[in-house]
Amino acid sequence: MSPLRSGPAGRSKQVAVIVGVVAAVGVGGWFTGLQMQSPADAAAAHQPPKAGPVTVAVARQKLTATVVAQGAVEFGAPQSVSLSGPVGAPGEEETAQRVTKLPTEGETLREGSVLMQVSGRPVFVLRGSVPMYRSLGPGGSGDDVRQLQSALRRIGHDPGAVSGNYREGTAAAVGRWYESKGYEPRSPGAADQQQRADLEAAVSRAQLELVQLQSGGGGSASAGDDKDGGTAAAPGSAETEALQLRSARQQLDQANAALNAFRATYGTKVPAGEVVFLPDLPVRVDKVKVKLGDSLDGEVATVTSSDVVVQATVPGADGATLREGMEARIEALDGREVRGVVSRVGGAGAGPADDPAGDASGDGGKAGTDEEPAGDSAADDGSAPADPSAPVAFEISVPDPGPLRNQSGGTAKVTIEVGASKGTVLVVPVAALRTSTDGNARVHVRRDGRTVTVPVTVGLAAAGLVEVTPDSGSLDEGDQVVVGQ
Repeated sequence: MSPLRSGPAGRSKQVAVIVGVVAAVGVGGWFTGLQMQSPADAAAAHQPPKAGPVTVAVARQKLTATVVAQGAVEFGAPQSVSLSGPVGAPGEEETAQRVTKLPTEGETLREGSVLMQVSGRPVFVLRGSVPMYRSLGPGGSGDDVRQLQSALRRIGHDPGAVSGNYREGTAAAVGRWYESKGYEPRSPGAADQQQRADLEAAVSRAQLELVQLQSGGGGSASAGDDKDGGTAAAPGSAETEALQLRSARQQLDQANAALNAFRATYGTKVPAGEVVFLPDLPVRVDKVKVKLGDSLDGEVATVTSSDVVVQATVPGADGATLREGMEARIEALDGREVRGVVSRVGGAGAGPADDPAGDASGDGGKAGTDEEPAGDSAADDGSAPADPSAPVAFEISVPDPGPLRNQSGGTAKVTIEVGASKGTVLVVPVAALRTSTDGNARVHVRRDGRTVTVPVTVGLAAAGLVEVTPDSGSLDEGDQVVVGQ
């Protein structure tokens, strides 16, 4: 390689190289200076932006308010079943009354069905509102007898007149009913038979004594012969005979009366423990409360109607929106949906409310009027007002339960529509509402970099949104309302 020339051309090249190096160093220094910041500049660069309002666009849509809850699937109208007395014939209550056949859980009982057996005797179910509280038999009368006669007629064993008097026709119908079920009717026992025989014997003796007196063969006074061989009547014998005849007739009348009274009660009876009257039938056996061999003492079973219901509880605010008669959607465990109706809200005595605000006074007064001063929600009887935050229980009846019928004891999702807007309406987030000092609602709208206050009337609220109608000024879909800073 030849050495650099020291002539004019060589020197020019050296100058060019030096200038290039200086220029490169200068550019690098300038770029490095751009990347470097003072501590003050770095702090300023990390400051948050100036705070501004957070806004959301006004929307136009249909608004639907719903109450959603998890409910328990059950059969409705549960009630306890107890026997009102012993089974069997009179006198057998002294013997042990033991369960010999249990009720069957899940079984449907119709009128005339056998619920269970006690000491081999049947316990029937019949429809009626008067509870069984005594044995029913010939000579008895009352509403319970009339109830029995009506039931016998419904199950095909006509007792004759439904008079409330237990007579031969009723006894015969009871006998046919028992025999049709394979049981022996409770006819008079040995004690009754002996008593009847004794009463009949007493009548026979009274009749015989009367006949003897009437024929002069008994009870008459006899006198000895007189000196002349004649017969003289003892003084007062006629009066004595008359008294004896009168007494004999009275004894016969009394014996006949006792026999007739007993015959009126003699015949087929229904022991107190062999019938259970229930207000509504059919029913379903829900739970059995006894075991084989148990002595009877209290509840033997619980029964329900065959209707499926869903029981649920919601917070007080949601409960206040519920009304009897509202439709409900119920989602079964398999995802299928059935329809129901709210049948009860709150306690068992709760009824449908026409006034959405409720009427706690019970006398028709309105809150804020002279009839019912505002703020006085105590009941007339002095009881404490209901706590509006307390949970509210409600019941949904399900006329066509479908998949729910086999899900008793499980859960289901319940959705109830408690309100809906009339078509599409302007809605804003609840957070956009402000309340002025006079209690009126308003929203703040951002327009052209400034905030405008628009008074509004509030409507339905649901799912965090609320229906609004501008009272003055303008509010349209797409406007930006302030929800925070």
